[in-house]
Amino acid sequence: MSRTPRAHRALALAAALAVTAAATPAIAEPAPAGDPSTYIVTLAERPLATYDGGVAGIAATKPGKGRKVDTTSPDAKRYRERLTSRHDQVAASVGATASGHYSVVSNGFTAELTPAQAVRLHTTAGVVSVVPDRLHKALDDRNSSDFLGLSGEGGLWSALGGTAEAGKGIVVGVIDTGIWPENPSFAGPELGDEPPTQADPYRPYRSGTTTVMRKADGSTFTGTCQTGQEFTADLCNQKLVSARYFGKGWLAGNDPAALGEYVSPRDGGGHGSHTAGTAAGNHGVAASVNGIGHGTISGVAPGAAIAVYKALWNDQGTTTDILAAIDQAVADGVDVINYSVGGQSESPVLDPINIAFLHAAAAGVFVAAAGGNSGPSASTLDNTMPWVTTVAATTIAPYLGDVRLGDGTLLHGASSTVTAPYGPHPLAVATSVKAGAATDDDASQCAAGSLDPAKAAGKIIYCVRGVTPRVDKSAEVKRAGGVGMILGNPSDQDTLGDAHTVPSVHINHPDTGTLTAYAATQGATATLLPATSGGPSYPQVAAFSSRGPSTTNQADLLKPDISAPGVAILAAVSPPGNQGKDFDFYSGTSMATPHIAGLAALYLGEHPTMSPSSIKSAMMTTAYDTKTPDLHAQGAGHVDPARMLRPGLVYDATYADWLGYVEGLGIDTQTGVAPIATSNLNYPSIAVGRLFGTRTITRRVTALTPGVYHATLDLPGFKTKVTPSTLVFKTAGETKEFAVRIEMTAKTGSTTTPGTLTWTSGDTTVRSPLVVTPLSAQAPAEVNGTGTDGSVTFDVVPGVDKFPLAAYGPVSADHVPGTVSPSEIWGKEIAVQVPEDAKALAFHLTPGSDQEVGALVFSEGEHGREFEAWVTRWEDFRTVLARPKARTYIMVVVTLGNTDTPYSTQVNLVTAQSVGTLRAEPRKGKVTPGVAFPVTATWTGAGERRGTGYIEYPNGTGTVVTIN
Repeated sequence: MSRTPRAHRALALAAALAVTAAATPAIAEPAPAGDPSTYIVTLAERPLATYDGGVAGIAATKPGKGRKVDTTSPDAKRYRERLTSRHDQVAASVGATASGHYSVVSNGFTAELTPAQAVRLHTTAGVVSVVPDRLHKALDDRNSSDFLGLSGEGGLWSALGGTAEAGKGIVVGVIDTGIWPENPSFAGPELGDEPPTQADPYRPYRSGTTTVMRKADGSTFTGTCQTGQEFTADLCNQKLVSARYFGKGWLAGNDPAALGEYVSPRDGGGHGSHTAGTAAGNHGVAASVNGIGHGTISGVAPGAAIAVYKALWNDQGTTTDILAAIDQAVADGVDVINYSVGGQSESPVLDPINIAFLHAAAAGVFVAAAGGNSGPSASTLDNTMPWVTTVAATTIAPYLGDVRLGDGTLLHGASSTVTAPYGPHPLAVATSVKAGAATDDDASQCAAGSLDPAKAAGKIIYCVRGVTPRVDKSAEVKRAGGVGMILGNPSDQDTLGDAHTVPSVHINHPDTGTLTAYAATQGATATLLPATSGGPSYPQVAAFSSRGPSTTNQADLLKPDISAPGVAILAAVSPPGNQGKDFDFYSGTSMATPHIAGLAALYLGEHPTMSPSSIKSAMMTTAYDTKTPDLHAQGAGHVDPARMLRPGLVYDATYADWLGYVEGLGIDTQTGVAPIATSNLNYPSIAVGRLFGTRTITRRVTALTPGVYHATLDLPGFKTKVTPSTLVFKTAGETKEFAVRIEMTAKTGSTTTPGTLTWTSGDTTVRSPLVVTPLSAQAPAEVNGTGTDGSVTFDVVPGVDKFPLAAYGPVSADHVPGTVSPSEIWGKEIAVQVPEDAKALAFHLTPGSDQEVGALVFSEGEHGREFEAWVTRWEDFRTVLARPKARTYIMVVVTLGNTDTPYSTQVNLVTAQSVGTLRAEPRKGKVTPGVAFPVTATWTGAGERRGTGYIEYPNGTGTVVTIN
């Protein structure tokens, strides 16, 4: 893909590298769009965290290695004033007002913009991106701290000096739904006003309304206990050192009271309390659920302090609020950020939150981010940038329970509510006891109000998993007078010991078929039993945990990075959102992520100046495989806390490396940093998403433990070589480079191949996962030709010896004229319905006068409109999407002039049914893998309008042919 002069243009064109569906476009009549929307505008100048000087009279504010950004220095204040002043100027240039400013880890502002104003800013010099605000959602041994080897005499806590010392001097920032401060997981001594002494250097204290805490790296954390609804300043303490809330974006369109929310740092739902407690909650807290005791629990870093940044409300939040929280967290001086949040799809590289985390990591803040709960399908991850640590969720020792049917059949499952034999009781399938008005679907899933008390009373009810939340099903059984529940998976999935309101056991498919067949017999009964064996092996990656490969990173970066416990995790919650419970079992990558955040705090407690990328490397290269290893599911494997403090070697990366990586994706960062091949980012894993023939990958490692390290590489079906294969480090801190050559052979398969690269020195092993996908073709994403009758020739390098070509189109739709006036500030819309078999979708916009026009392209996603591309002079008034998703696409046309502006649009939709004169030669013939051969695209009778065609290769990818 050719590089482009604007970052956002590159983003739009990046979509042309992938492709999926279409037919004849259904064009809607031009119509007014909606109201002005909230946008985040990012400017080119660096924020405080990475500003390295250059402005007269303002020295660099970028922190030194191992230090945190200082927002209180005179230079920081002057630079911040400069940035916010520029924000106001840029907003005012299009008649808008900056309603929020970001200057610590992001240089930008929030503003309410019409489409016309958004287009104007998009074409303004010094503006990097203009992105619509969007919603992000919380990603929701028997004891995870025991399973991780933290507890006990030989555990990691003991090695670190005990639980009080584990993470001491470190502040974990939690960006989530807030906190329930009364929970004992967050109890602590009151904040006094006396500064600490040498005997207790990290003790936080209060100076006025500010909490001050000296940290292990020598810098100072400054926070506050922001008051609000049912939240007073005295709720903070030496454990909970700060609590703030950010709701400007979400509160503008929602009624918090109607949703059980508090306009304060107080947690209404429980998600934030759970993640905070898991990461750094107190040790030895007695936890019970529905009257059943489950021993004591602990956060991973019980000695660390917690700072809360509430940016999620009712388990969701806007980009604007989350950005404000990140900015403040880094300004306060947190060491670690836990981000158990995700979008509805993989975020683009220049998403404002990605950029904010880039600068946070550059300022030395470790960011643990949830991978998502959309598994087990491939390419469902979010939070995939290399500067964050992306976390997958795994199982731990399950809470087991059995079901004994009346005929003696024993079915194994999971339960945390059956502590003694329960039954026998009559057994009924939910549909057999449904209420008269309920549908079979609702009753089968035990939806609220779907069961008839006259039929369900006194029975154990079988409910099917799905749609209705699992714990709500047992609540419905209880409402209807049922005395127990058996929850069944309709297909092979994980089983969970949730905190149900009646004794319950969760069983898997195909045992569900056995149960339903028996339940249909006369006098069927069931007994629920506690169990100690018969459960699945662990750890396994949870079925819900999102998988790679990352499409944003073009599969050249292995994501997720690491996996950690995320199934049936017991931790603090908020009683109002959890049926009055103080503790509950939650599952999700949200629960796995704070385990990694807590482990990062433990690492920093021992090595306070270690960089975020080095900590990630230490975790990844010491991980072990899960029971069903899949690199796109587990990443490097399951985290091993006992080994992570002794990694031997680390793969470090810098801010410049990350910028070079982004440049390598074809995005102009406007920093002047040279691009690097994306597979060459210095990373603890190696991924090649499109191997063609031979590729040489370079890496550099830094020794934490000196020694002689020998390389071993295992990648079946490929010829490989590591140069040099031995690295000698005489002192800690030495850095050396090596290269890995990977070559396809006759034994190379056509599918993705996993492998490992391991450096060994005595008992120290440094293992990196390696994943390679052979490429069946190397070809341009788009070619251009001219003429009613014409041709264009380009080279294609095949990866296989059989290489048939298919051609579709060209499609040359009519020009649709229109006029848009300056008073139509929301523009005019042209909608296109794209079907499943689409190959390419091209939007063309032609100005009809010297007045400038522009357009934005959106698509209708599952959760509302999603921004797709710009169509302005920066993009030559066109954009092409290859293999677009099956959905409705909308182009919003606006004028940038002062008078009525004529224009015309042309939308070309190429589908599998687009039969035309486009031909590709040779259609068949002998080709040699790895050797380029010429492909000629020819067409006749294309007419004077722009045409769009598509040439498809054996793997489904292809080249868009644009005829001008």
